[in-house]
Amino acid sequence: MSLDKTLRHIAFGGLVFCCAAVASADMLLVGNKSGHTLWALDLASGERLASFETGRGPHEVEVSPDRRLAVVSNYGEREAPGNTLSVIDLEAGKVARVVDLGEDTRPHGMAFLPDGRLAVTTEGSGRLLVVDPAQGDVLQRIAVGEGVAHMVAVSRAGRFAWVTSISAGTLQKVDLEAGEVIGTVKTGAGAEGVGVAAQGREVWVTNRANDTISVVDADRLEIIATLASPGFPIRVAVTPDGRHALVTNARAATLAVFDVAKRAQVATVQIADPDAKHQQTLLGDAALPIGVAVHPDGARAFVAISGGNEVAVVETGTWQIVARWATGREPDALAVVVTGR
Repeated sequence: MSLDKTLRHIAFGGLVFCCAAVASADMLLVGNKSGHTLWALDLASGERLASFETGRGPHEVEVSPDRRLAVVSNYGEREAPGNTLSVIDLEAGKVARVVDLGEDTRPHGMAFLPDGRLAVTTEGSGRLLVVDPAQGDVLQRIAVGEGVAHMVAVSRAGRFAWVTSISAGTLQKVDLEAGEVIGTVKTGAGAEGVGVAAQGREVWVTNRANDTISVVDADRLEIIATLASPGFPIRVAVTPDGRHALVTNARAATLAVFDVAKRAQVATVQIADPDAKHQQTLLGDAALPIGVAVHPDGARAFVAISGGNEVAVVETGTWQIVARWATGREPDALAVVVTGR
């Protein structure tokens, strides 16, 4: 297929999807780890609008503040570490460039800064990178040490980043202006998911091996509360209004809903379809919910069910699943794109 045709259509699985639709559509982006693709689903119906080829093992996806770019971290596979980012131009409906990270392998967690730069963790090199995805340049390489630097969240102003390290069980605070780690706190075994809450005053960390969530003071980097979240808590997302923190428990196949102000669990959503057959995952034949994202209006949340090749659509008013949308193989990363916001 020629480049000109690629701008208009993407061929996938014998079908053709119109890429022009993604320029104006409200959509859910889904990274399919075993499918090595990023799908764009219509945010109202779940209909597949487009499919973009990525590198091997796309693990996370983030959308730029101006909603023009989506960036995918190509983690690689077990025997072949990845070291690239796929940058997708959402207006043109094409992969605009592939950023080569060189010696920095296993890119994983990402978070955009307000000015369009992107913070990226690289497990293989123990670094936090700052990348210009629009130009394809690596601007900073900040050592964060051993311990499998996995996920990252950033402050609203973009001055600080918080990085979780799985095997070290820590949260690290990084001063991006100084280019160095300025503090570390041990949160718990398997520290993985991270989200900023309480208008930037708190950082929530999921400790998957301890079945806990650490609520950390963002300034002092001190643990101010520890909450139970049984079943391998793996990701956390804070709702746009700041009221709730949503935690995916991978082994239990639940979405735990916490009241941020009260620091208490207020709801549990059973994510697995009891009638579905699940594929082999890291946890065996299981639903394995991982990625979670929330619509900007806060009315719906989306949970990637890695073992079921689907996304569960959760109505936040009732905390009930109202739809299930088909995805590619082994969905994980999720991002919501709403035009005109």
